[in-house]
Amino acid sequence: MRLSDRTLNKADTGNDAPALRPTASQLAERATALAVRHLLSRQNTEGWWKGDLECSVTSDAEDLLLRQFLGIQDGKTTHAARLFIRGGQREDGAWSTFHGGSGDLSTTIEAYVALRLAGDAPDEPHMAKAAAWIRAHGGIAASRVFTRIWLALFGWWKWEDLPALPPELIFMPRWFPFNIYHFACWARQAIVPLTVVSAMRPVRPAPFGLDELHTEAGVPGPTRRRAPVRGWGGFFLCVDRALAAYHKVAPRRLRQAAMNSAARWIIERQENDGCWGGIQVDATYSLIALHLLGYELDHPVMRAGLTSLDAFAVWREDGARMIEVSQSPVWDTSLAVSALADAGVPSDHPALVKAADWMLGKQHLRPGDWAVRRPGLDPGGWAFQFHNDNNPDLDDTAEVILALRRVQHPDPVRVDAAIERGLRWSLGMQSRNGGWGAFDADNTSAIVGRLPFCDFGEVTDPPSADVTAHIVEMLALEGKSADPRTGRGVAWLLAEQEVSGAWFGRWGVNYVYGTGAVVPALMAAGLPAAHAAIRRAVTWLSSVQNDDGGWGEDPRSYRDERWAGQGTSTASQTAWALLALLAAGEWESESVVGGIGWLAQAQREDGTWDEPYFTGTGFPGDCSINYHLYRQVFPLMALGRYLHKSPLGQPFGRTTGVPSSRQP
Repeated sequence: MRLSDRTLNKADTGNDAPALRPTASQLAERATALAVRHLLSRQNTEGWWKGDLECSVTSDAEDLLLRQFLGIQDGKTTHAARLFIRGGQREDGAWSTFHGGSGDLSTTIEAYVALRLAGDAPDEPHMAKAAAWIRAHGGIAASRVFTRIWLALFGWWKWEDLPALPPELIFMPRWFPFNIYHFACWARQAIVPLTVVSAMRPVRPAPFGLDELHTEAGVPGPTRRRAPVRGWGGFFLCVDRALAAYHKVAPRRLRQAAMNSAARWIIERQENDGCWGGIQVDATYSLIALHLLGYELDHPVMRAGLTSLDAFAVWREDGARMIEVSQSPVWDTSLAVSALADAGVPSDHPALVKAADWMLGKQHLRPGDWAVRRPGLDPGGWAFQFHNDNNPDLDDTAEVILALRRVQHPDPVRVDAAIERGLRWSLGMQSRNGGWGAFDADNTSAIVGRLPFCDFGEVTDPPSADVTAHIVEMLALEGKSADPRTGRGVAWLLAEQEVSGAWFGRWGVNYVYGTGAVVPALMAAGLPAAHAAIRRAVTWLSSVQNDDGGWGEDPRSYRDERWAGQGTSTASQTAWALLALLAAGEWESESVVGGIGWLAQAQREDGTWDEPYFTGTGFPGDCSINYHLYRQVFPLMALGRYLHKSPLGQPFGRTTGVPSSRQP
C-alpha cells in the first residue's frame, strides 16, 4: 500500500492506537475547512483572486536591460532586481528555467549581464563561476536568438550575425505563409516590434565588455552558419541569407512605410493600462520599437507603457523584486470560485457573488485578433489578465463559464446572457480537426516555426488536449453533450491519447496535467467509466503515483518522456491526478486514499501548501511557470469532490463547516 500509517496519523496526538487514526474522509474534512478559510481570506475587495506568477529570472534580467537601454535606471529597482537574480543562482554558477532544473545557457547569460549592470564585478566568486559555466557550454555564440538580440542592442553581438526579420512582413497578405497571423498571438505581439528593431539595428554604448563569456577571450564565436545543401533547414537558412541581402538594398520609402505600419499596429493593440496583451516581454519589445521610431519617453503611449511595467513587479519582504511575465487574475478567480463551490461554500456566499460580478465585467464584447480567422463570429470570451481586450482565450472562457454556473447570482438573466455569448464564441473557435487552441482557431502553420529567428518557445497555437478538455467539459455541463461539435472534440481527445494512457499537457506539467483535464471532460461528455480510454488513464495514473501517496512530474518530461509522471510530489499535481481518478469513480481505491492522505499530511496549519516546483507551462520545454495559487485551488477542488462524492463539481447549497452566506 502506498499510503503509510504515518501519513494517516498526521492528525493523531501521538497515540498510535489504530482506533485513533482518522479516516481519509476525516482528513479531507479538516483539510478542506482549513483551505477554505485561507482561500476566502485571500480574495481582493474587488472580488478577484490572484497568485504570483513566477518564471525564470529572464524577465528580471531583461527588465534591467530595458532600463539600461532607455536610460531609466534607478538604484532601488536595480538593487532589488540584483537580490532576486542572485537568489536564483545554482551551486554550479548557472541559472535554470524552473526549480530544481539544470542550468540553461541563455538564462544564465542574461542573468550574468544583468548582474554586471547592477554592479557585480566579473571577478566576484559567483560571477566568475557563472562565466566559467557559460564558456563551458558554448558561450554567447551558442545562446538563443532572443538573447543575442539583447546583446546586440549594446554592441556585445553583431546585428549582421542575427537572423533577418524585415518589417515589410507587416504587408504580407493573409494567405502568405509568413503572414503575422500565422504566428500565435503572443509571438506576433513580439515579432512585429522586433521587425522594427531588426531593421534599425541600434547600438547603445555598453558600459563594459563581455569577453569573458566567449569560448575564447575576445572571440565572438561563429558568424552566419553555412546552409546544408538539402532539407528544410537549408532552405530557411537560404531564405535568411536572402533577407540579409535585402536589408542592404531595401527601398527607403518602402521600409519607412513598413515601420510606420508596424508602429500603428503596435499602438492599436496597447491596452488601457498601457501594456500589450498583458505580457511583460511583449510590452518590453513594443517600447523599444516605438522609442526607436521617435516616441520620446514622455509621450503618452510610452509613459503609459512604462507605467504598466511596474504592475508586473512583486516586491518581497527581503527587499527583492520579482517580475511576473504575465498576471492571471481571471484564471485564478475562476478556479478559486470552482474550488470553493466544490468545498461546499454556499452558492450565494458574498465572496462567490462578488467574484461572479467581477468576472462578468471582464467579458470581451468587441472583436480582437482572433477575428482575422473568424470574421463573422460575435465576441464573448474572457482573457487571462486584468487588461487584455485583444486576446481572449478558450481556456479562461471555459473555466469562467464553469465557475459562473456554481454561483447563485441575484441577476441570473445577466449571467445566462454572458454564458450564452461565451458558448457561441467558444463553439465558433473550434479548429477544423475538432480540437481547440488557446487563442486562435486553426493556428497550425508548420512553416513559421522553422524560421531561424524562431529558436525559442512555441510560435503557433494548435489545439491541445487540456484546452480542448476544458471546452468539452464546459459544453457537456451546459447540456451540449449531444451537439456534433462536442462529439468532434471528444473524438479528437480520444485520438490524442498516448499509448501509455496519458494525455500531453500543453499548459501544465505535463502528462499528469493533461490526463487530469481530459478524464473529467470525457466523463462529463457521457463516456462510461468502463471505457477503454478511461481505464488506460486510470491505470497510468496509478502506475506513476509516488510511494508517499502523491503525484509529481518534472518539466523535463517535455524533452524526455522518461520523466512522464515522474517527479517530487506536489499539491497541484496530486490534485490533478485525484480529479481524474474521482471522475472515473475511483472513490475507494488505494490510489485515491493515498492521494487524499498526502494532501492532508502536506498541508500546513494555516491551510496552505508549499510548492516551490514549477507545474505550469508557458512554452513546453522552454518556459515553465509556478502559479502560486495552483497549490491552493486544485487541492481544494480534489478534497471537496472527494468529501462530497461529487466527481464533476459540487451542487449548490451543500456546506462543510465553512462560513455560510449569513456569516461573511
